[in-house]
Amino acid sequence: METLKTQGFSNLTPQREIIRIKASADTTPQKLRVAGYARVSSDSADQLNSFSAQVNYYQKLIEKNSDWQFAEIYADEAVSGVSIEKREDFNRMLSDCRKGKIDRIITKSTSRFARNTLDGIGVLRELKAMGVTVYFEKEGIDTAKTTGENLLTLYSLFAQEESISISQNCKKGNRMRMQSGTYVSSSTPYGYRLVDKQLQIYEPEAEIVRRIFAEYLDGSSTTCIAQGLMADEIPTKDGRMKWRPQTISIILKNERYVGDMLLQKTYSEDALPYRKQKNKGELPKYYVKNTHEPIVERIQFELANILIKERSTYICSQYGEYPLSRKIKCSECGTTYRRKETKTATYWVCRTHDRNKADCTSQRITQDAVYGAFIRMYNKLKQNYSVILLPMLDQLEKLQMAQQRNNPQLNTLNKQIAELSEQNHVMTGLLSSGILDSALFISQTDELNRKIRALKLAKARLLEENQADGLTDKTEDLIETLENGPASISEMDETLLADMVAKIIAHDAKSINFILANGLVLTERL
Repeated sequence: METLKTQGFSNLTPQREIIRIKASADTTPQKLRVAGYARVSSDSADQLNSFSAQVNYYQKLIEKNSDWQFAEIYADEAVSGVSIEKREDFNRMLSDCRKGKIDRIITKSTSRFARNTLDGIGVLRELKAMGVTVYFEKEGIDTAKTTGENLLTLYSLFAQEESISISQNCKKGNRMRMQSGTYVSSSTPYGYRLVDKQLQIYEPEAEIVRRIFAEYLDGSSTTCIAQGLMADEIPTKDGRMKWRPQTISIILKNERYVGDMLLQKTYSEDALPYRKQKNKGELPKYYVKNTHEPIVERIQFELANILIKERSTYICSQYGEYPLSRKIKCSECGTTYRRKETKTATYWVCRTHDRNKADCTSQRITQDAVYGAFIRMYNKLKQNYSVILLPMLDQLEKLQMAQQRNNPQLNTLNKQIAELSEQNHVMTGLLSSGILDSALFISQTDELNRKIRALKLAKARLLEENQADGLTDKTEDLIETLENGPASISEMDETLLADMVAKIIAHDAKSINFILANGLVLTERL
């Protein structure tokens, strides 16, 4: 430190001193925090080996560069690149970039990063704004360079066209196999397992399917059956202890339980992002009989489906004899409305008002008015659910993910599942290279998969206690009901009312609030 003296203004003024403080900050260049991203879009053995190889490659590549600091390897397995929504590790990587944990990302190619141009460019622009660069090895594109984004747009377009071409070829091949009766569906219903491209009965679940059909034919509603399964702590196929009436209804209507297959119930749009649509006659359907072993007798299946058509309400539902029973609440006093009939119409009236008009001034409303309001509400929501419910679901999922990240018990379960999954990859690699005997491979992987299922079951139970998770499930159910429901309705559909509406608040004879299953409130005039 040096002291410099300067001339003062007068003899009475103290002499000015300037003290120079030497720079002490560390000027050593900071290492670049680098992450790798890998993805494979199939769960075949070859792709699993590729997946494991990519993870190992990027980790070694980053660690051997003295100017780089290893951040993390993010990897999504058996997930399509058409949309980023279902890629958990990709979204986790973006979240870490926003938190300032990553400076640079290395990935194999543009098609591994994204096959949707809008998604790909949108993410890259966001990363660039945060100062995070991306290097694509195959194309030699670096977003740190000024020409990178222009070149990347071109490559992403090529990747998108490739995706569309592959999709169209796959659709054509699938439809040809449907016509010839040789198509094998990759979706496996509850009660079956896919073994050597054939559906084989999985007896522990098949017994539950038989129980569902037997109870429904004995008079139980889908709601009562679902409640009974949860009371007996019977897990669903994904290990969760939550059975829904919609799930029971899907099982009862699924022709696969009598050994048949109805093909092309749904189809994917030709344009990205390939949204799946219910086939309402746009494309031919193919009904193939006796494709696999049945779980229930054909007569049981046919009787159950006749009964479904005849029932317009839940038979033993807790909500009462009529679709609106215990659903309508008075906004003035909170009392439940009751049903009353006259010679000309059916009304619903506040019980308190009905007993003594001085205690509550609410007015009665006609059942036809409530039904008309529901029809209008459904038709409007059906047309606009993508801008109402999908953003809501997105926010709930983000809240759910935030709560999960802050849950140490959940983090431990995720870590254990990841470790066991990595062991599975290693075993697959040893089998492919001929080091491991196939019999030993089967026994070892069976044990690993058993442990993974147990951990996932524990995780599912933990998530069920999460409030955000519960609202997420209800919102997903509501979206599923709308997606599978009719494009519009002109008459009252009591099943839709039961599935969608939890409560109705009557304000007066002019308007009511529909409180949907996920808590969303929609107002309709009467």
